[in-house]
Amino acid sequence: MPRDNKTPLIQKIAKQAHTTFEGWKPTASGDNKLFAEQQENFNSSTVAAELQSPPVTYMHICETEVFSMGVFLLRSGASIPLHDHPGMNGMLKVLYGKVSVRCFDKLENNLSDGSAPPQLEPPLAMYQTSSLRRSVLRSVVELSETSGPCLLTPLRDNLHQIDTVEGPAAFLDILAPPYNPDDGRDCHYYKVLQTVSQGGTEGKSNEEQQGKEKEEETWLLEIPQPDDFWCGGEAYPGPAVSF
Repeated sequence: MPRDNKTPLIQKIAKQAHTTFEGWKPTASGDNKLFAEQQENFNSSTVAAELQSPPVTYMHICETEVFSMGVFLLRSGASIPLHDHPGMNGMLKVLYGKVSVRCFDKLENNLSDGSAPPQLEPPLAMYQTSSLRRSVLRSVVELSETSGPCLLTPLRDNLHQIDTVEGPAAFLDILAPPYNPDDGRDCHYYKVLQTVSQGGTEGKSNEEQQGKEKEEETWLLEIPQPDDFWCGGEAYPGPAVSF
């Protein structure tokens, strides 16, 4: 059988994504909201931030009720803060440059059962304890154009933070199903906290500290979208994708 050399590669990727994730079709209908649209709702009071060019730009390619696909462009030194993908699968494939990805998993048994909060440094105010989430750091990897894709599922590596390494970067992003707050798939941001027991790391190598961190549970604090992060939009100049 002859190869299909006429169909653009991005169309082939989109078709495969649709085939792979079609079984994850949401049961409720509604207008899907892109991650980029959620990111653009940054704090309007941050006037200085508004006057700057965005640290991250999203190039939308296509979206169906099954999946969304686009390209994120990160300026040198930019970071996409730690965030989640509730009930979603995802794939990140670096197209240019290099990024560092830290992946976390949420664990059960937060503080909703009335248990005592952990000893944190610095301590949290009492009203913040309801926003604490138990988690575990699963991996810290650097990815480049030659690396395979970074995958996430609803239960594995679902939270991640993405930082550029040594310059700007770009990556293809596929989410299935897409973000949709009406179906409970809204984006939440988190801050990694340090417990009192995690102190005293002086004298240990970075490798030892990182290994210890990966083995231990940690606590995350759900926070508003950071004021210094927002995402601009740019038109996709490549071949159109259709279904």
